[in-house]
Amino acid sequence: MAKLEIACFNNNSALVAQANGADRVELCAGMEVGGTTPFLEDVQYVRDALHIKLNVMIRPRGGNFVYSAEELEQMKTDIITFKKLGVDGFVFGILNEDNTVDTVLNKELVELASPASCTFHRAFDDVPDYRAALEEVISCGFTTVLTSGCTSNVDKGLYTLKALVQQAGDRIVVMPGGGVRSSNIEQLLHETGASYFHSSAITDNSDIADPQEVHRLKTLLNKQGV
Repeated sequence: MAKLEIACFNNNSALVAQANGADRVELCAGMEVGGTTPFLEDVQYVRDALHIKLNVMIRPRGGNFVYSAEELEQMKTDIITFKKLGVDGFVFGILNEDNTVDTVLNKELVELASPASCTFHRAFDDVPDYRAALEEVISCGFTTVLTSGCTSNVDKGLYTLKALVQQAGDRIVVMPGGGVRSSNIEQLLHETGASYFHSSAITDNSDIADPQEVHRLKTLLNKQGV
């Protein structure tokens, strides 16, 4: 059966996600820039409050995914700190100047995060060759890649998402994210064959997940029985 991750930009969203059937929370700050590393206090609160899985974003700033030595050290420090809190996984992605996957630095962070799992986030949508990039992400040891199919949203990236799922096989989870809603999740599931989906479940101008939307998303995935 396909599973649901809710991107949460505050503590309230994490509680809503759990109460309405989500399988995992991705905790972030910085909604306006697509997600950044959350505050330590928020990670501690959410970890204590949740019995479902918790992944934490490791991204020191918005903008591109090419990081300075100082930023990389901050990412390492954050991973070490959050590991001690018992989080289940980390979400990050480092690119080279030409937007190819930086296999050296990503592998270093994946090894640092172990035994927690790692998701390569939507930095993947900036790569010039998604097929080559997927192989590089797999070689780094990531267990999941979050992508909209290298476009602005999952509807536009549907063909690429399907191709990525097929290429990945059982080597890595390709998780569609970026515009996943109850209005399109059935088609996405049917067309891509993906096993995990990512949504903020925000349906208005707030920054909190809509409980009814989370419930609808999970209900539709359960209905398919995949």
